[in-house]
Amino acid sequence: MRYYKKITVLAALAVAAVGQMFAQNQSSPYSRYGYGLFSDYATSAQRNMGGVGVAMADGRQINVMNPASYAATDSLTLHWDIGLDLTQLKSSEEGNSGKAFGGGLNYLTLQFPITKYMGASIGLVPYTTVGYSFGNNLKDDDGTVQTSQSTSVSGYGGIDELYIGLGARPVRGLTLGANFSYQFGTIVNDQYVISSTSTLYEQKIQVRDWNVLLGLQYTQRLAPKHQLTFGFTYSPKKDFHGRTWGVKYDMSGDVSSTSGAAKPDTIANERLQAMGYSKPNAYAFGLNYNFDQRFSAEVDFSMQQWSKATFPGLTNEDGNVMYQTRLDDRWRIAAGVQYVPRMRGSYLQRVAYRLGGSYTRDYLMIGDNHLKEFGVSCGFGFPTVAQKTVINLGFEYKRRKAYPASLVTENYFNITLGINFKEFAFWKEKIR
Repeated sequence: MRYYKKITVLAALAVAAVGQMFAQNQSSPYSRYGYGLFSDYATSAQRNMGGVGVAMADGRQINVMNPASYAATDSLTLHWDIGLDLTQLKSSEEGNSGKAFGGGLNYLTLQFPITKYMGASIGLVPYTTVGYSFGNNLKDDDGTVQTSQSTSVSGYGGIDELYIGLGARPVRGLTLGANFSYQFGTIVNDQYVISSTSTLYEQKIQVRDWNVLLGLQYTQRLAPKHQLTFGFTYSPKKDFHGRTWGVKYDMSGDVSSTSGAAKPDTIANERLQAMGYSKPNAYAFGLNYNFDQRFSAEVDFSMQQWSKATFPGLTNEDGNVMYQTRLDDRWRIAAGVQYVPRMRGSYLQRVAYRLGGSYTRDYLMIGDNHLKEFGVSCGFGFPTVAQKTVINLGFEYKRRKAYPASLVTENYFNITLGINFKEFAFWKEKIR
């Protein structure tokens, strides 16, 4: 009974954290386009290895990237994993540069056994993030800068997922799983025109939807202590459900006589599915080699067919499209290794050492330019004295830019912290 009470407590904490967890974890001018930037479900330990996980079948870690991995959990163990990060962004364009900082709670997950051959997980994870702010002076038709009028744009929000997943082992070596998620969140895009009659136009995209992620893993033992695991995941295409609307504020003249606040005018409240907002089929493949639970190496490849999905674009207060977001297929390749010198030995021998890298061609196109990202990472898994908790500390460097034209170049420096706690739930009950 106490075991299930703990699961209920985590679910309550996840609900309480809704709307607070992922605010401004990432800042990027490119998140202005489309649904924002994707997270790929990687935990802190996985990010230390380049963000791999499709073929990772380690019962000591929670792997949201492939729900088939839940079946690998120990039948006596309850796992918690909480992730935090701290980010510094350095951006530059045509000699201009800037810095931005972000961070906060990144994810909250729990994994627990159901039977000897079945495990489950629940948690709250980010799906996309939006965060940007920049501005410029307006120009006349002849290119002359208007010193009396300028515009600034900013945005925030994103889409999060509250999921429950199941993984089972129907036959030896094969595990199957599925995550069922409730997607929610609001993406806000602001355009503020500063002049003698300043106005603020705000467009909101509110998502209230569901999502499914299906997973498979097959493990083949090559020799004693040597095994190879193949992983595959699939998420089907579907329309997004929710609403989108615009709100216009006259910041200089349209003021309430009682409160002194600007009166908003709501414009074009529409359903997302009617407007054509959608997500595509998504596939991922992975191959993992493991030796004696002390060394593992993995390579992943993922593809999301965004060229077959739609995002209508952002409009102004007149209903005209300010800019049309072009989408193309997003693909990502990642590789990573983890090494633990000895499972039992001195403290430094029991530390997990991790290294990884990734290359992503993102789904956004800026004009005729693709958005590409290169990243490298390293990290450590520090066990506590009682062996119940592992502190995963990692460092990431990412470089994002458009190609072939040189637009904004972004350099990210991330510090990730994951707290992986396990408790022998059923064993304690039996002792009592």
